[in-house]
Amino acid sequence: MQLTKYAHSCLRVQHDGAVLVIDPGVFSEPEALDGVDAVLITHEHPDHVNVEAVVRQLDKRPFPIHGPASLATTLGDAAEALTPVQPGQSFTAAGVAVRAYGGRHAVIHPDIPVVDNLGYLVNDVVYHPGDSLVVPDEVQVDTLFAPIHAPWSKFSEVVDFIRAVAPRRAYALHDALLNDNGYGVLDRQYAALSRTDYQRLEPGSRIDA
Repeated sequence: MQLTKYAHSCLRVQHDGAVLVIDPGVFSEPEALDGVDAVLITHEHPDHVNVEAVVRQLDKRPFPIHGPASLATTLGDAAEALTPVQPGQSFTAAGVAVRAYGGRHAVIHPDIPVVDNLGYLVNDVVYHPGDSLVVPDEVQVDTLFAPIHAPWSKFSEVVDFIRAVAPRRAYALHDALLNDNGYGVLDRQYAALSRTDYQRLEPGSRIDA
């Protein structure tokens, strides 16, 4: 299984000739969706789902979209492709086993409504939590993509999340709002404190999982 990290929270998974894309948002490169066979969306915020880019790909050929039922309103006409997913549900997308975790987005502020959010464990080895710090239970995660910076996050909580998941390696996720100064500070701190092999991948970087 090969993973390509695109900007912000987007991952492209290639396995046995099929392509699965997670969270192709507006901060991510539209080409992440080229040739896609299935899409996983963690939640409805635009930095996690670029509806126009998804619709353009659907116009080329159909593919299923998996995510919370609340996505239907955001997707508009593309909601016909939506297969609603519940927390704890296991399913197959683009030939890859997926299990959903969590259910709710982290709190940004009490005055901002909390939306549905799912974390996805892919092929029992790669975990993408979306905008939450839900630790998958009874599973040993090999590769964690950790949301390192967000309006809802706190550095100490993200460090503790990585430690609780205890992956073999962790990569930065949800980082498009940072500049070079922020990258430098957070990369050093996460590498020092996360108790795992932590790295930040440049968009377009590929790894095997």
